[in-house]
Amino acid sequence: MGCRTAIVGTGSCLPEKILSNSDLEKMVDTSDEWITTRTGIKNRRIAKKGEETSRIGAIAAQRALAMAGVAPEEIGLIIVGTMTCEMTMPSCACLIQKEIGATNAFAFDMNAACSGFLYSLDLADKYIQSTPEMKILVIGSENLSSRTNWQDRNTCVLFGDGAGACVVSGSHEGRGLLASNLFSDGKLWNLLYMESARSMNPDLVRPERNGSYIQMSGKDVFKYAVRAMEDSVLQLLDSQGISADEVSLVVPHQANIRIINSLTERLGISSEKIYINIHKYGNTSAASVAIAIDEANRAGLLKDDDLLLLCAFGGGFTWGASIIRW
Repeated sequence: MGCRTAIVGTGSCLPEKILSNSDLEKMVDTSDEWITTRTGIKNRRIAKKGEETSRIGAIAAQRALAMAGVAPEEIGLIIVGTMTCEMTMPSCACLIQKEIGATNAFAFDMNAACSGFLYSLDLADKYIQSTPEMKILVIGSENLSSRTNWQDRNTCVLFGDGAGACVVSGSHEGRGLLASNLFSDGKLWNLLYMESARSMNPDLVRPERNGSYIQMSGKDVFKYAVRAMEDSVLQLLDSQGISADEVSLVVPHQANIRIINSLTERLGISSEKIYINIHKYGNTSAASVAIAIDEANRAGLLKDDDLLLLCAFGGGFTWGASIIRW
């Protein structure tokens, strides 16, 4: 039997501070009822001093390492899905490497917005295929509170901070990543984007740019997200000869409860098989799927030989799906 990339440990870290819908009512023209019915979100976590993107990512990584029984020195590679590291250079992955003492690893970031964890997991699989004995940390870590316009009620209600991590290594026991199906479409970038910091080169300054925060055309994103994830999932399942009924648990990107519900209906998968935690954390971008996997794992929802389906959609546009035999 060939080598597959198996998840051998999971971890997550959520900032302590909770920002509730009632808190947001005092900040912008909104209401708990408006937010809940349109997004499914009740609370989100907001980082405070000492909870930078690299720090919460490091804590999630340490918890995943502890579960896996793997020492930091055994890690050969760290990939971090993020678009909100506290520094542009060095990468968040390098900062995490320093924090956890993974002295033998090389490290880099993956910016695929909300699809960052799936992209990172697929890339880790390519390294495992060439070097089966390699142990890799795949992390999603975001501080979206640092890139949110808190005066825009259409976006500020959506986002939260958090980190999730997985230790992956080669397995010859039939378990692990069966396949991934990844896509992007740069033509639609202006429906969901975040500008960089203002250029220091005056010839490259664009006065029409408003600032380095998330900007989104929500209705258009909703339309594309549901259809794109449905197509990706169905193509992936068909390529593996797996029916939707055989899937044990679906962990979708936690962006909006209406997107999740619409996707569930289109796929014909029972709502009981859909893992949802958006009400607690909101949209944590690249961290969302990784956090949900860790929660499901620690709650005992993942059993040996279960088929775990992951899917995500994010700015770029980027999207995709992965199927894992647990």
